[in-house]
Amino acid sequence: MFQTLLIANRGEIACRVIRTARKLGIRTVAVYSDADADAQHVRLADEAHRIGGPAPGDSYLRGDAILEVAKKTGAQAIHPGYGFLSENADFADAVAAAGIAFVGPSGTSMRKMGSKAGAKELMHAAGVPVVPGYTGADQSPALLQREADAIGYPLMIKAAHGGGGKGMRIVRASGEFAAALESCQREAKNAFGRDRVLLERYVEKPRHIEIQVFADTHGHTLHLNERECSAQRRYQKVVEESPSPFLTPDLREAMGAAAVQAAKAIDYVNAGTVEFIVGQDGGFYFMEINTRLQVEHPVTELVTGLDLVELQLRVAAGQALPFAQHEVRQHGHAIELRLYAEDPAAGFLPGSGKLERLRLPAPSAHVRLDGGVVEGDTVTIFYDPMIAKLIVWDETRPRALARLREALADCDIRGPKSNVAFLEALVRHPSVVEGTIDTGYLDRALGEVLTPATPPPPPMLALAAAAVLMREEQSTRERAAAGPDPTSPWAIADGWRLGHGGARRLVLEAAGVRHVLNARGHGGDYAIGLEGEASTIRVDGLRLGDDGRASARVDGIAVLARAHVDAGSVLLHDGTQRWLIERLGAFAFAGKTGAGGDGTLKAPMPGRVVLAKVKPGDAVAEGQECAVMEAMKMELSLKAPRAGTVKEVRATAGDFVEADAVLVVLE
Repeated sequence: MFQTLLIANRGEIACRVIRTARKLGIRTVAVYSDADADAQHVRLADEAHRIGGPAPGDSYLRGDAILEVAKKTGAQAIHPGYGFLSENADFADAVAAAGIAFVGPSGTSMRKMGSKAGAKELMHAAGVPVVPGYTGADQSPALLQREADAIGYPLMIKAAHGGGGKGMRIVRASGEFAAALESCQREAKNAFGRDRVLLERYVEKPRHIEIQVFADTHGHTLHLNERECSAQRRYQKVVEESPSPFLTPDLREAMGAAAVQAAKAIDYVNAGTVEFIVGQDGGFYFMEINTRLQVEHPVTELVTGLDLVELQLRVAAGQALPFAQHEVRQHGHAIELRLYAEDPAAGFLPGSGKLERLRLPAPSAHVRLDGGVVEGDTVTIFYDPMIAKLIVWDETRPRALARLREALADCDIRGPKSNVAFLEALVRHPSVVEGTIDTGYLDRALGEVLTPATPPPPPMLALAAAAVLMREEQSTRERAAAGPDPTSPWAIADGWRLGHGGARRLVLEAAGVRHVLNARGHGGDYAIGLEGEASTIRVDGLRLGDDGRASARVDGIAVLARAHVDAGSVLLHDGTQRWLIERLGAFAFAGKTGAGGDGTLKAPMPGRVVLAKVKPGDAVAEGQECAVMEAMKMELSLKAPRAGTVKEVRATAGDFVEADAVLVVLE
């Protein structure tokens, strides 16, 4: 086994590899960019080396700099993680040429799968089912239009050298093809450096099911069963689980055999994933082989009991797989979600900024957390905004879903906005609960899941107010205990003090609604009244536990809820729904600020302008696309806030802009 391992990646996956390496007694070397100088993977590794600036092209994509560190530190192997250089055949070859083991397949195998077009042709020749389409080298728009018309609609355009949902478009009519092709090619060029595309017939309401394969250098190739990733938004996986609720035993066996056949066709070694789309009739078709470890590999680990990173390292060290196909077990059910810094209400706009609060469920035999940040770290604009992966396991799928709902309720993320509330709604949606979701469902019916925030009902609002008051009293006692005279009557947080014997005024805001409350009482017993209302709500026997739970009697009914309280807010969760309740000044101004309407189109976040689609003098309609930006690995469409005439365009293609920079001004 290796003595020293360099990890050519960052964030969550780098931390994940470090954990297994440490278990095996392997010394780890991390690399980092200027943006990651204080990152967790840097702190966890045995040593770490700077390789460049914050942009991936200046650091994590610099194979030469990474190899230089590997040679300097005596690393005998390089683990590429996923993303960045993990599927770069030239890098894999350079590592091997330097006498260092690449923890993954050979550059030759990668090249066979690096082009979706070539991969489909190869798989078809090997007898693996593929979807009808066009994979030719002739990329002239006229020929592609003819081929599309011949294949028929609906049709999928895919970047031939892409992945991760980038450079993909669905076209449903011939007249839409040209514009979709142009957009797809532009995104592919920006993301992958090449704009070649392939065309394939789009399977309506398909399931996305992938098979984990493994092969060693001793002639053994096998699979570790499937993961289903059908819950997707814009081709990005949202929920991943194993086993699939859709597969029958016969279909599982057939897909596993096809995946092994696909791996053997390219002389594959190490971990890989063969991805299939599966029609409602059970027909399955090859999509691609991901020649690396997948983000969702933990669900396979939890149901098989295997450490896939350990297997990767052992295979890369020349060892044989320690089990045969018939010995692969599958026990229980595992589900993974990705916690992202993003704003679902704003089109899932990626977020950035300091994680002011990051409270996640405690790891256990049923709950696993794979993360690369801790509270106080910053989610930067330069990389994927994933905060952590939440994975749960239980004996059955219904029990795993129940575990997942409980784990999500324990999540409290403040700073950049997060997708936690969206995920909570999603895992309660009937299409997920019943296991019927297909890859296009979320894009078709996002409104069913993405519901607007609602204010808490009066009992929950009263409980939140009581929690704020009780925490304030606790803080007063703690300050007094630390002061020069803790026995002073001014240090007592009870009814004798001015403002405590009479009504105390609280102003709380939740879901954009402002509530003015008057409260009496102390020590866990309060009468809470909404200003202007004659009735009050009694909160008695309130206790705030160290586990983040609050228990009390609210108008005589025992209530248990999660309540994370600090000086400025309460995150309240009743087991089904969460509310973030902000505390305002006691006499906060009640008016509303303007909602904009100044006729400017602004950058929603830092990024690069890809395309300016208007010029001064152009007439635009409300909602018309005026510019396209690229930020955090996504292409964002920026649209006119109202109808009008363009007065000024302040950015051109290629410009890097900051958040809120004015790009277009309307007269």
